This record gives sequence, structure tokens and C-alpha cells, in this order.
Amino acid sequence: MQLTSDTSPSLLILGTIQDAGSPHAGCTKDCCKALFKHPDPTRMVVSLGLIDPENRMNWLFEATPDLPRQMKILKEHSPFRSEETPNGIFLTHAHIGHYSGLMYLGRESMNAKATPVYAMPRMREFLEANGPWSQLLSLKNIALQTLQDQESVQLSPQLSITPLQVPHRDEFSETVGFRIQGPNKSVLFIPDIDKWERWSTDIVTEIKKVDYAFLDATFYDNAELNYRNMAEIPHPFVVESMERFKALPQEEKKKIYFIHLNHTNPLLNSRSLQLKALRKNGFQVAEFQQIFHL
Repeated sequence: MQLTSDTSPSLLILGTIQDAGSPHAGCTKDCCKALFKHPDPTRMVVSLGLIDPENRMNWLFEATPDLPRQMKILKEHSPFRSEETPNGIFLTHAHIGHYSGLMYLGRESMNAKATPVYAMPRMREFLEANGPWSQLLSLKNIALQTLQDQESVQLSPQLSITPLQVPHRDEFSETVGFRIQGPNKSVLFIPDIDKWERWSTDIVTEIKKVDYAFLDATFYDNAELNYRNMAEIPHPFVVESMERFKALPQEEKKKIYFIHLNHTNPLLNSRSLQLKALRKNGFQVAEFQQIFHL
């Protein structure tokens, strides 16, 4: 296991899979059959870890169903004595893979003490008004910190976080991505969005502002799910994203790491033609426990 080795902040990939994981509940396809008997420990739900060695702090982005293991890995990668819980957890929205891991902070599990949870206003209201999440507040397992669209939060002298609101089936909360600013490099993290063209902000412009961009790659193309109405679960297909980004210079394409892959996504198959095509076009797929220095 590679540890962060200097005093500069770093970003750690703690998960790359869509909310429901891989193998996926109820799936009888080849993509999941073997995984039920022989699970792949690298297939965790999408999450990032942020480590600041100089200030001896770390944070999580998303509270996934894999939270216990992801917290442990974040602690093991932090080159300083760290608590079991991070210094804060940033939530993008109220779909199951992005907040349900908060349950592990509660009384039935580790009974955490006032772990800061950063959430947008509707996300905060959702947690306050609905059990079992409201119990996390009444028992002071978590302490909510309100985010606002485009308003930066200074985590340490070296790190700031800016939420960017995006369109995405906002049944229970709004949805955000995050711009993470380090002392030398910056990151764009948008694991969920309906379609790039539905966002009032130009995604290409946002990519040009940062050094790394981790972007929604839930489905490779429209043919991937032949048993679901894709209009009910809109995401930018990877083939659409590659078409949108094809005119970018090679140096800009290299910034783009696709993340949040559904269990059916052929990019999860290291031998797939789709993965070879994506790499040939100059793009990359995020990998579990990759480290990016900021």
C-alpha cells in the first residue's frame, strides 16, 4: 500500500463504483456472477479522501455503504496519528451511495462524537427532518455544516472546497460537485449529473480551470441497460462525454478521469474494447487507491 510521503496535501481515490456497488443486488449477468462468490475488494462505492499532512487533518467526500473500510484506508494512508473518523465528510446529494454510510457513525455502530458533515441546505433539511439521520443529530454523532453554491470553505491554510450545484434528479436534496483547491493543484469532482448540456455552466471551461477532473461515467452508452428506462436515470454516457471533449488538447484530456461506474459498465473490464478505445482517445478511468498530490 502506497502512503503519502511528503507534507503536501494529497487526494486518495477510495471508491469508483456507482451507488449500489459491484456486485449489484439482484444482478444475474456475467458482470456480477463471479463477484458474488469472489468479491473484488477494490470495488468500493465512489469516494475521495483528502489528506493534509502538514496540518494533520483528513476528510472524506461521500458517506458510502463502504464507509467503515474507506475510513480505515484513509487513516492508514495519513502519515500522522489520525482518529478513526475524519475531520469532516462532504456530501454531494441524497442518493443512497452518497450519504447512507452516515449510519455507521450512529449509536448502533461506532457512536461517533460530533463528526462534521458538510451539506447543502436541502440536504441538511433532509437529514434533520428524517430518521434515522435525525437521531445522529440528536445524539450528537454528527454536526452539520451548511454549504452554499459557489461559496468556498477553507479547511486549512492549504486547502479550500467550493461546492458547484448541478442538475441531477433532486428528489430529496440538491446535488453538487466540488472544486478542491490545494496549494499547487486543483481538482474537479462531479460523480453525478443528469447531462452536461443541462448544466448552466460549461463543463469544458471548468475542466480548463483545474489539474484533475473526476467525472460521472455511470453508463458507457445507451445500450448498456436493456431493461431500464434510461430517461428515468439520466447521466452523461461516456461516449457522449468523449464526443464533447474530443476537441480538447491532449494535455486537457489527460486531466479527465472517469468515475462512478455502474456494475454493467464495460470500463470495469480491463480487457474490454471500450476501455482500450477510451485510453486511445486520451482519457483515463480512476483507480482505487490512486494518489494525486495537490
